[in-house]
Amino acid sequence: MTPQAPPVLEVEGVSKSFPGVRALEEVSFELRAGEVHALLGENGAGKSTLIKILCGVHRPDSGTIRLGGEPVRVTSPRHAQSLGIAVVHQELVLEPYLSVAENVFLGRQPVGRFGLVDRRRMQGETARLLGRLGVELDPGTPLGELPMASRQLVAIARAVSSSARVLVFDEPTTSLTQRESDLLFAAIRRLRADGIGIVYVSHRMQEIFDLCDRVTVLRDGRRVATRRVAETDLAGLIGMMIGREVGEVRHAEATRKGRTVLEARGLGRRGVLHAVSLTLREGEIVGMAGLVGAGRTEVARALFGDLATDAGEILVDGAPVRLRSPRDAIRAGIGLVPEDRKEQGLVTALSVRQNLALPSLGRLAPFGIVRAGAERRLAEEYVRRLAIRTPSVAQAVKHLSGGNQQRVVIAKWLATRPKALIVDEPTRGVDVGAQAEIHGLLRELARAGMAVLMISSDLREILTMSDRILVMHRGRIAAELRGREVTQERIMYHAAGEGASLRDAAGA
Repeated sequence: MTPQAPPVLEVEGVSKSFPGVRALEEVSFELRAGEVHALLGENGAGKSTLIKILCGVHRPDSGTIRLGGEPVRVTSPRHAQSLGIAVVHQELVLEPYLSVAENVFLGRQPVGRFGLVDRRRMQGETARLLGRLGVELDPGTPLGELPMASRQLVAIARAVSSSARVLVFDEPTTSLTQRESDLLFAAIRRLRADGIGIVYVSHRMQEIFDLCDRVTVLRDGRRVATRRVAETDLAGLIGMMIGREVGEVRHAEATRKGRTVLEARGLGRRGVLHAVSLTLREGEIVGMAGLVGAGRTEVARALFGDLATDAGEILVDGAPVRLRSPRDAIRAGIGLVPEDRKEQGLVTALSVRQNLALPSLGRLAPFGIVRAGAERRLAEEYVRRLAIRTPSVAQAVKHLSGGNQQRVVIAKWLATRPKALIVDEPTRGVDVGAQAEIHGLLRELARAGMAVLMISSDLREILTMSDRILVMHRGRIAAELRGREVTQERIMYHAAGEGASLRDAAGA
């Protein structure tokens, strides 16, 4: 992308309101041909509304959209596609039981002379599109048999097949490993080289610096600024997003460690975990890294009594405990913030008060009847302590932002007064401001003496938050790193099973 490249998409003075909410106000945005343009902002900043306007889900109240210099009114997603605007959503809208080719041309299958689907042509066109992305996939393979990164590439091929001039990527790497993300980035760079304009939405800041040419920041429905990525830095972007200056991110401060609270000795489960041993001490944040499928979440579940093991033991305060269910873990003083807050951590139809009370019902309902006053006081206390932004504790959780939903999940486990807290992907899908607040909360808990095990796929989060780091590979702890040993390269070597090579290189 060069500064002289013509705009392929122009948004000028667009506003949009919903009942009681001004989602966008006089927002202007420009995308050039052959550019990857990041769209950043906290949850609620207006990014999703702007994307939905571009792809025809919402219509603006005012303002102008130009495509190739010509004004357009995008009336529906199908109309957007016909204009050359396509969106690759975070949650892929694909059919796992259909083949790769059938997904790419779903609803637009080429037909032959007698009105029958021309499968040979469809598969040939699919192979050509995948080749354009640098991908080798059998067009006849059922989509459900492919890993998530390959499914993302199929979604891109589907978008490109409609002659897209503008591609919007909405949090595309949320479910991908680093290696899978690299494959996706290579495909995006090929599309950029072909002159396609790309809007890229992500909460992972390093991706912005690695991939994007320019960045536009939204805050409270307004455009704050547009900058060349090469002319800004992390602190500057975060400051624009949250409206205040922030310090440089640094490694977790050394804290005084207390006694061992939680210990696992040789935990095993056939085909899943192999001789996993670890300790958590008071006042310590232990990071756990590893590729998807390495066994990190399985360790968390085993420590929480949600996954039966066939070898090893778990100790709390030095004494062996038998965790046959999460109820046993709660009684032993262990809490778990799961990786999927909506499916595993919350009952979204229930209120903040009810969600906060769920793990503490044994205390709040000693005779099987919930004491409403105690439940309300508990909820109000933790809403205040964790600064959960909600009109009241009676508000349904589904109406809160992602960051506030995550605070509710953390709060409900803090309400059980745990000795050890396990947090699995604590900032997945929340904006940068909420990430900083959750990180601050975890540090406060550690300073107060809690033992924290933090599982994360975000290496930057692991590096900046952890006192020491456990790296998993194929169900085993491949390394424990601390101090000067802690680098992104070392973590990735061990996560990929290359620890022996690393040791050999160090010895040489």
